[in-house]
Amino acid sequence: MNALTLPDIAAQASRQALPLDWVGMCGIALPVVFDGQRISARADAGVSLDDGQARGIHMSRLYLALEMLEQQTLSPALLREVLQRFLDSHTGLSNAASLRIHLDLLLKRPALVSPLAGWKTYPVVIEARLENAMFHVELKIDVVYSSTCPCSAALSRQLIQQQFVDDFAQKPLHHADVLAWLGSTQGILATPHSQRSTARLHLRLGDYLDGLPLIALINDAEAALGTAVQTAVKRADEQAFALANGQNLMFCEDAARRLHLALKRSPGVNGFRLRVTHAESLHAHDAVAESRWNWGAA
Repeated sequence: MNALTLPDIAAQASRQALPLDWVGMCGIALPVVFDGQRISARADAGVSLDDGQARGIHMSRLYLALEMLEQQTLSPALLREVLQRFLDSHTGLSNAASLRIHLDLLLKRPALVSPLAGWKTYPVVIEARLENAMFHVELKIDVVYSSTCPCSAALSRQLIQQQFVDDFAQKPLHHADVLAWLGSTQGILATPHSQRSTARLHLRLGDYLDGLPLIALINDAEAALGTAVQTAVKRADEQAFALANGQNLMFCEDAARRLHLALKRSPGVNGFRLRVTHAESLHAHDAVAESRWNWGAA
């Protein structure tokens, strides 16, 4: 008995001839290699369906092409090679290919003062597209930091000043008395509010880069803000963090401007847009600021 040929339904003509912008798969589990780490990731892979007569694409061919990501370090060149394989396996059907990789980048971060260190994750999305021989790569990175309100700090200082006047108006000033007052809750009776905040960075990279500058971009952003959240800490680290917050008072507008200037100087960045969110501890709503450079109109 002759073996039956398996039917290829996708190769059949569509009953409704119409091209489609994107067809593919989302949430594909796979490992990727970055900075010597093998990282668990999820990929969205797809191509355009420009042949409106074709019923569908060959999704298994996209899936098999993703195996390249398991063996080689993530780079623009590797992403382009994967996308080219998407298109080569869909000759006559597709003119554009895209790949989106979601991962949590795990970095070990030192404490501010003590010899401690701990791990911190940074959500990252890598997006690549190849269309009509034009290739580009974009990164999305979330950076979490602390923000202390300048207005609240000023109001707190005013209350402390008034308390100082009230407590010492009728007595001579002695160094020991003032020092004790400064270390008491009676003296420092008000503190400014601060909150955990998030910077969401969306960056377009130059296609000439040899690698993906994820760590350098994260370092640039955290250095510009000055108050990245910590991992393992001792009391000396917590005190240093309080000092960093006091020296980096910022509204969301300040944070957005700091990041804008820092990212504009980052090598390999051709354009960006950013959004900072301060999850207010004073209000029941968030304070948000956005900025962009070389990105086009909103």
